Amino acid sequence: MLDRVDLHVEAGTVHALIGPNGSGKTTLLNCISGIVPPDAGRLSFRGARIDQLRPHRRTSLGLGRTFQNINLFAGMTVLDNVLVGAHCRTRAGLLRAWTRMPFRAVAEERLAGRRAAELLELVVLAGRAREAAEALPLADQRRLEIARALAAEPTLLLLDEPAAGMNATEKRGMNALIRAILAGGCTIVLVEHDMGLVMDLSTVVTVLSFGQKIAEGRPADVRTDARVVEAYLGRDA
Repeated sequence: MLDRVDLHVEAGTVHALIGPNGSGKTTLLNCISGIVPPDAGRLSFRGARIDQLRPHRRTSLGLGRTFQNINLFAGMTVLDNVLVGAHCRTRAGLLRAWTRMPFRAVAEERLAGRRAAELLELVVLAGRAREAAEALPLADQRRLEIARALAAEPTLLLLDEPAAGMNATEKRGMNALIRAILAGGCTIVLVEHDMGLVMDLSTVVTVLSFGQKIAEGRPADVRTDARVVEAYLGRDA
């Protein structure tokens, strides 16, 4: 449950959401992406209200996300998972293929394939395009989920614990990937428990506790905030 959480994300930044387990971080991402409708308040994206829009409409406006619990399409290849992510950017659907010149659909399919290949290069999975997605190791599945989200060409990407379950080497790779996504012009909201990753990547950190925002600011300032220390360690720590 969230209680009057106010969040403003500046374009071109990594805005981190941190807090103890159950503090409302994933719930907030679910509200932003449209999975959970808010009971009150308003959500605006790129100057327009999106409160009443369904998740796929928010995606088409440029909002993408990954999930804390990996949510790939089982039974599909790595490449096909990425191609599914590009669906909202494909203009030539079945009806157009029937009623207009068919080369439009073919051209878009080829373009989507090239873009998917580029994204697999970005997430270091180009050599595994034809493998089953569910057969990938955990770290590779997380990178694949990011590639699928990027296929929809988001301007705002919500990452829910992208480094969960990774070892130190894999986390360094995730750090580099997030920096590359940011350099490509995508704004990022990052939910992550690895404080080293958060402090290294973030421009702004917002801290939640029991569904409320208790602190916000630069990483160095938030790390030493007494309210944050208490939320993580307890009043008597």
